[in-house]
Amino acid sequence: MKANLRKIEGNWDIGYALDKHMLYSNFLGHNEAGYPMFDNHRTEAGEAVYQLKYRSDWDQVEPLADAIVEHIAPKLGPIGLVIPVPASITRARQPVYEVAAAVAKRIKVESFEGIICKTAAANGTVALKNLGTKDEKVAALEGRFIIEDTITNEGCWNALVVDDLFDSGASMEAVCASLRTYRKIDKIYVATLTWK
Repeated sequence: MKANLRKIEGNWDIGYALDKHMLYSNFLGHNEAGYPMFDNHRTEAGEAVYQLKYRSDWDQVEPLADAIVEHIAPKLGPIGLVIPVPASITRARQPVYEVAAAVAKRIKVESFEGIICKTAAANGTVALKNLGTKDEKVAALEGRFIIEDTITNEGCWNALVVDDLFDSGASMEAVCASLRTYRKIDKIYVATLTWK
């Protein structure tokens, strides 16, 4: 898979995104049901993420994992474990968890989807994607991520945190802030599949 890496900055040690999500989007008008229609042109990674998340095309997991291992992992230090960012939407299979597990398998480490958990938002809370500023998102995420001590042996490991889309960075920073409190995590690396 083609990549156009972008270094992403935050409260982690090193982070990269594989490629931009959308190249461009043209509004085509409304369909007969009144829904807006767009002519969307995504990067290869962006299209793979779209097909995986919204069309349940699980064949996209392997190429996305390969791209992280090929393009991002060599720019990081030794990785001791992989952690997917907790999902915002409940699905029978979680796309980011699947990609994280595939990355972990390739680099011969464990993927821990239960280390960091996201608590439910209060009823009536505006969805994160509908908030306008990073400050609003940071406030909405305050205290929402908690650590579960799921590593049973002693030691301290470098973690690779995997997510699908990097936008303001508010979610990733909240996840990494929580991970910084976990005594079994040393350096934190970040890999996202796309950026907005």
